[in-house]
Amino acid sequence: MMKPFKAGIIGLGSVLPDKKLTNSQLESIVETSDEWIVKRTGIRERHILDDGVPLANLAAKAAVKAIEDAGLQPGDIELILGTTVTPDYLTPSLACMVQKEIGAKNAAAFDVSAACTGFIYAIQTGRQFIENGTYKNILIVSAEALSRATDFTDRKTCVLFGDGAGAVVLSQVDDNTGVDSAIIGAVGDDGDVLTIPFLYTSETDIANRNEGKKQVIWMDGSEVFTFASRIMADATKRVLNSADVEMDQIQYVFPHQANMRILQNAAKRLNVSMDKIYSNLEYTGNISSASIPVCLDEASKKGLLKKGDKIVLVAFGGGLTYGSALLTWSKEA
Repeated sequence: MMKPFKAGIIGLGSVLPDKKLTNSQLESIVETSDEWIVKRTGIRERHILDDGVPLANLAAKAAVKAIEDAGLQPGDIELILGTTVTPDYLTPSLACMVQKEIGAKNAAAFDVSAACTGFIYAIQTGRQFIENGTYKNILIVSAEALSRATDFTDRKTCVLFGDGAGAVVLSQVDDNTGVDSAIIGAVGDDGDVLTIPFLYTSETDIANRNEGKKQVIWMDGSEVFTFASRIMADATKRVLNSADVEMDQIQYVFPHQANMRILQNAAKRLNVSMDKIYSNLEYTGNISSASIPVCLDEASKKGLLKKGDKIVLVAFGGGLTYGSALLTWSKEA
């Protein structure tokens, strides 16, 4: 009987724009302070994509790095899964634009829309194609330009968000590594606590935003914080239980980088040290679905991950959505 395939990450890449927006710079834009922002969020700076640069260009750069890191060529990629809430176009999709940019002519391409949980949704989607033998090499590229959907007169949100792109190559592995389990979910009943309108704007959407601002992020911070603090820990526990793995077997948890207080709350609920919770929030801010693949690339480049390590990826996001994945790391250090 043929051994079933598993899906493992064999290549990583990430790109953060050169331009930075520091807390001190924000002090001149909106009524806030570095001390207030750091205390409330843990963020000191974020990266901003220059005007006139398509997000797909940033995504393509991360994609090329991931493909090269995997030792593959663009032609080896059979499917591209894009994730973003700030696409350049509704159509073509981010995935199709990346396909064109990198010359991955053999790949099917589509986007997965799950806000900050998009990367986990894409992992769960991609692994199905690999486990059933449909594809061997899948590119997941998560890219966000949240600065383009931010109202910089709204101090509750403008301090949080940044831009960036991360990519991974998910491929067939047969050495007992790869994705062991994944869980995705949604609570659509509460979707109105975090919104970015587009072709339709309700009276409530208009009332929640500053005058003249429509297609920008609005968030009920306390509701999102409550949801995130609970679901980050719950989703982590669920994915561990599904694979009969204990928390002390986990090398690192890679959470969505939304707010340091949320990460600290999740660590407390999981009864683990913050040393086990990987974070780069201080200098990236919240880059939505790109945050986890950017963190994975950083940790890999730092030599923090070795083949066989067990890690958890966990996220929450607009929708509301949530997800977690348990991986046995496939890539050699």
